Amino acid sequence: MMKVKPKYSILLPVFNEQKNLDILYQRLSKVMDSITPDYEIIFIDDHSKDNSFEILNSFHQQDPRVKIIKFTRNFGHQIAITSGLDFAQGGAVIIMDADLQDPPEIIVQFIEKYKKGYEIVYGEREKRQGETIFKRVTAFIFYRIMQIFTNIEIPLDTGDFRLIDQKVVDSLKTMQEKNKFLRGLISWTGYKQIGVKYKRDARYAGKTNFTIRKMLRFAFDGICSFSRVPLRFASFLGFGVSVISFLMAIMAFFLKVFELAPPGWLSLMLTMLFLGGVQLVTIGIIGEYLGRIYEEVKNRPLYIVDKTVGIHEKSNT
Repeated sequence: MMKVKPKYSILLPVFNEQKNLDILYQRLSKVMDSITPDYEIIFIDDHSKDNSFEILNSFHQQDPRVKIIKFTRNFGHQIAITSGLDFAQGGAVIIMDADLQDPPEIIVQFIEKYKKGYEIVYGEREKRQGETIFKRVTAFIFYRIMQIFTNIEIPLDTGDFRLIDQKVVDSLKTMQEKNKFLRGLISWTGYKQIGVKYKRDARYAGKTNFTIRKMLRFAFDGICSFSRVPLRFASFLGFGVSVISFLMAIMAFFLKVFELAPPGWLSLMLTMLFLGGVQLVTIGIIGEYLGRIYEEVKNRPLYIVDKTVGIHEKSNT
């Protein structure tokens, strides 16, 4: 008999979230049961060091709709979501984090919009509880920079919390780039989308795994994946410095002719340091793009699955 596919798949990347999982499962299952019994919950364990996998396994024992993908090592948040998309069977897929900052109850509004014909329904953060001023300010700046630098419309103040139709999932499966920026890729597909405003709660328990280093890496991935502006900036910077250097050379010539040149070396050293700094910045920008090309050329798999629970084969849809 042909297996009937669920209406909805909920994807939740997990990394050291043992303190959040019980309340998360209770709230999420309550919401989904109020909508339909026909759904699956796929947890992607990104090589947690705590008891997250054991807790998830206990959920599966009591509810076969709970499924688990366990990685051999930590491959990162965006790759974890990507693996969930590969295995999801639902007609629509809901992506959310496991820290309860994104309230499961908002899914009801997502599905209402989805039933009205929207193929992408994203959560738009109206308020951000429990986040530092630094995090809020940098997030605000990041989304505005993305809007300026890229030629696609990425909604402001959004995360990965969203519902996407199976058509969008199928499109994402064809994009095998290594440095994923999924919220940008989803907007790039061009399907009909709408936002739902919500208040983002503080983390229920534990501490965030999204460090400043990861935030910067994520920002670079987003900008470099969807814009050539940094490369153009390097070109304009080099051109501008060349013009300044040419003007300084003319000025130095006249100072020498009229014997007005100072005997010190400070101006020479400052010029050399300035030019050297510009060269290093330019090389660094080019290196970011070359590094991404290098990752793509190696063509390694995006992730390696250690084991699965409740999943027997990868979706080929």
